[in-house]
Amino acid sequence: MPKALRPRPAGKGRAAPPRRPSLSRDLTDEIRRTARPTDQERAVARLGRAIELLERGDAGAAVAEATKAKDAAPRSAAVREVLGLALYGQHRFREALTEMKAYRRMSGRVDQNHVMADCLRGLGRPAEAVPLAEEELKAQVPKEAKAEAVVVAASALADQDRFSEALAFLGRARTRDDVSEPYTLRLWYVKGDILARAGRRHEAAAEFRRIMRHDAGAFDAAERLAELS
Repeated sequence: MPKALRPRPAGKGRAAPPRRPSLSRDLTDEIRRTARPTDQERAVARLGRAIELLERGDAGAAVAEATKAKDAAPRSAAVREVLGLALYGQHRFREALTEMKAYRRMSGRVDQNHVMADCLRGLGRPAEAVPLAEEELKAQVPKEAKAEAVVVAASALADQDRFSEALAFLGRARTRDDVSEPYTLRLWYVKGDILARAGRRHEAAAEFRRIMRHDAGAFDAAERLAELS
């Protein structure tokens, strides 16, 4: 759902769908600390349902449930994060950015900076995306989040026709040809896309072939390779 590449229809080069675990004890405790006593159970139930819907890929229904959770617990960082992710899944970038800024302010975390950066891309402000990604890369966040930060920053640079800088940024994420994880394939896809946009067709084709060696059905790599052949 994050727009890993330049804006394009859903399903074409999007970043990995944002996911959250089911409600943990820490999460329910956080909601109970921030919601009024009479609203706590409603907030927990609505947030749990929003997460379930988001994991199923139903962003629209997740927005509705997360909005109800926000009504019950507006000062919960977790609620604002899930609502932001659901709005993001609907490409409602301005609203998603507002919620993600609230999440960051309340939690003090930068692990969703790549989502904020991609919202800025969706709003036509790619130059503002790169500093957010840089900040996330310097923080203690999961390697998948760092990969997403690299993807979004490189794509933001490519949006500005700064292809050499975009490819150099991608080089900051080390990958191995014999090891493939979902985010690895995405990094290769983005590299292939940027190379193609830069007119380096043979190098782009090599990246799409590399993806297909690991997963012939990944993204639209087969179609992209056919276009370049």
